[in-house]
Amino acid sequence: QVQLVESGGGMVQAGGSLRLSCAASGRTFSGSAMGWFRQAPGEERVLVAAISRSGDRTHYADSVEERFTISRDNAKNMGYLQMNNLKPDDTGVYYCAATVPFEGGAAVVLRPGLYDYWGQGTRVTVSS
Repeated sequence: QVQLVESGGGMVQAGGSLRLSCAASGRTFSGSAMGWFRQAPGEERVLVAAISRSGDRTHYADSVEERFTISRDNAKNMGYLQMNNLKPDDTGVYYCAATVPFEGGAAVVLRPGLYDYWGQGTRVTVSS
C-alpha cells in the first residue's frame, strides 16, 4: 500500500507560480510510476504530467508543456509539480497518483485507470 499526500495548492493570479508536492509513504515509491492529474469543476480528471520510476522520462499535456515541470526525489519519497505562468484554465483540484511498484522499463503511465494509489488532492485557483 502507498499513501500519497499532496500539498502546495492555493490561490494565485495569472502569470504566477506554485509548486505542488506529493509525499509518499508505505511501499517502495521508487518502483512506482507517478503522475499529476487535474479535475476542474464538472469535468473529468485529466492527466497533467507523468514521470517514470527513475525520473528519466516525462510526459506533459499539451496545455502545460513548457510551463509545468514534473520531478521526483526517490530518496525522499517525494514527487513535485512546478507550475509557472499559471492560467485561469489551470484551476482545479490536483491529484498525485502512483502505480504499484513494477520492474523493468522506463514507462510513463498516461491513463488514470492504470494508477493504483491516489492522494486526497490539493486545490489550485488561478484568477485572471
